[in-house]
Amino acid sequence: MKSIYIAFVFLFISTTTVSAQEFYESYDWENKPSYDSSSLSDKDLVSVKEKTVTEFSFTENSDFVEYYLEHKVLFLNSDDAIESYNKIYLPYDSDSELKINKARVITANGKVLDLDDSKILTATDDETKRTYKYFAFEGIEKGSFIEYMYVVKRSPTYKGKRISFQDDFIKKNVEFDLFAPSNLIFKFKSYNGLKEVEVDTVIQDKNHWFFKIPEISKIEEEPQALFSANRQFIIYALDENTASNSKNITSYGLVAQNVYDYYNSELPKKTQNALKKFIRDLKIEDTNDIDTKIKRIENYIKTNIYAVEYSNDKLSDLDNVLEEKVASSTGIIKLYIALFNQLGIKHDMVFTCSKEFMRFDKEFEANIFLQDILLYFPKTKKYLAPNEGESRYGFPPGYFTDNYGLFIKQVTVGDFVSAVGKISKIKPVKAEETIDKLEIDVKFDSEDLSTINVDLKKYMSGYYGMYLHPFMDIIKPDKKEEIVESYAKNLNDNIEISSTSIDNGEPELFGSKPLIFNIKFSSEAFMEKAGNKYLFKVGDLIGPQMELYQENERKLPLENEFQRRYERTITVQIPDGYSVANLEDINIDNEYKDSGKTLLSFISNYTLEGNILTITADEFYKLNTIPVEHYEEYRRVINSAADFNKIMLVLTKE
Repeated sequence: MKSIYIAFVFLFISTTTVSAQEFYESYDWENKPSYDSSSLSDKDLVSVKEKTVTEFSFTENSDFVEYYLEHKVLFLNSDDAIESYNKIYLPYDSDSELKINKARVITANGKVLDLDDSKILTATDDETKRTYKYFAFEGIEKGSFIEYMYVVKRSPTYKGKRISFQDDFIKKNVEFDLFAPSNLIFKFKSYNGLKEVEVDTVIQDKNHWFFKIPEISKIEEEPQALFSANRQFIIYALDENTASNSKNITSYGLVAQNVYDYYNSELPKKTQNALKKFIRDLKIEDTNDIDTKIKRIENYIKTNIYAVEYSNDKLSDLDNVLEEKVASSTGIIKLYIALFNQLGIKHDMVFTCSKEFMRFDKEFEANIFLQDILLYFPKTKKYLAPNEGESRYGFPPGYFTDNYGLFIKQVTVGDFVSAVGKISKIKPVKAEETIDKLEIDVKFDSEDLSTINVDLKKYMSGYYGMYLHPFMDIIKPDKKEEIVESYAKNLNDNIEISSTSIDNGEPELFGSKPLIFNIKFSSEAFMEKAGNKYLFKVGDLIGPQMELYQENERKLPLENEFQRRYERTITVQIPDGYSVANLEDINIDNEYKDSGKTLLSFISNYTLEGNILTITADEFYKLNTIPVEHYEEYRRVINSAADFNKIMLVLTKE
């Protein structure tokens, strides 16, 4: 997930007196720790104390800064827990200052081992060159506590910050505090059942918000659940500065105007000419339809412009991007928008966040939700993800959809051009546009019924084709053959492939025609002989299927990345003199309906005409989010494919 950072000018007129003492200057841990583990012996890992403090402050030089304090005590009672927490990384970078950093181990017998400065290490990432610090704990044994505390002075994050408090282990004595000068008013929201933040009405010289929670239960990871989004967390953002009478400081209206102005500034003549040449080189004509224009631009940028993770002025300068073919995420977005403006293709900028991180809250305005960007084309009602290399027009990252986002639209009144921001739903791509389809013809070897000859066609469209189809022109022929063969081998290793080929392999066909694998093979792996009968593992021809088991009660909603459909047709030429004894085993029918509309379905059946058996199986998921109360319906549908996979037809001599 790539973050889109938006710069704003912070104008505070402070009329308050600089605090004589920050909170951290009077806070410390106990000199003689006495943590009791008697009730924790059956646990591998428990947090027995967690205190998080953020204090915003004006320095004597009127600089606005943030002090961030974290104090934690963890009980470690397993080898895995010790391995996971023998290093603790600090939120430190070159622009911050560590004011306090100390750590210690309290062994099972109560011995205190203080970490000296040699165990507080600094390292540099070879690729990003980023410097970071971490505690390196030694002397930890099962039943030990580790305790650490640090304070970082850094540039303030005040337009939207998330702090998570729930994890996959129990946390006790959880405290949160936020202090700010008396003229700054923050807003808060708690998520997923976390206690709401309270206001301190006693303190006089500054503002203080807090909560104290005796215990937070652990959150278990479950299949197809979004762990991060379902954790208990808070988000806070600055809302008001009473000294300057500034309100709604985190308003999306301000975001919309600032973002629009930044990305749509008037371009010099030189840059406009370079863009026109770029368009000519791509052979984009006025007669091309809008889909063709957008696809051609996207395919070129995502295969020819090198996107880097870091950013600087050069990498976001359009002239440099066009010449050097290297760009930051900001430079990439500038290029797309400039090209679409040049071609008169109307588009909205959309800011959202991946549901893997958290769901976009349409009621609470905070820049933490503006993590990722899409471009939306009102004429086609499709999205493009400019900074997601594996995504393609019409198929944005699945977890960006079925979500809300801030749509920034251009408005024109006379000669005045401006922008408005509106929160709207990012609709998911419909299941009918993402299809995995199989057409399988089966004939039995005339000399030996234990061998079947199979002619298989696999069609992949939408999200199923997206991670391969757009890149087919850069895959070497032998590698393409290996990819096709690997699919066949996924059905069973014991097959003999006689031929393979690919249809619709041109990358520009993605989104309009499916990518097709053609495979012919023979195998004995799908047949078993039992006396004068043959057992035909027809279900194995669709490949391994997911099967959901649920030993414990489901607690989290299930969330799929995208809607999808599976279509399978298996045509079997039954050998002369044989019949199928158990055709009814093919019939499976499981559906989930809501308000009369079928949203989840698996239906398989058959027809028999002469000796031609035609089996069809149609499966679809027109719903991404499955509430806990409907999980069993989903499980029943998805397990139907696994049941089909187990079907074994009995061929008997007539």
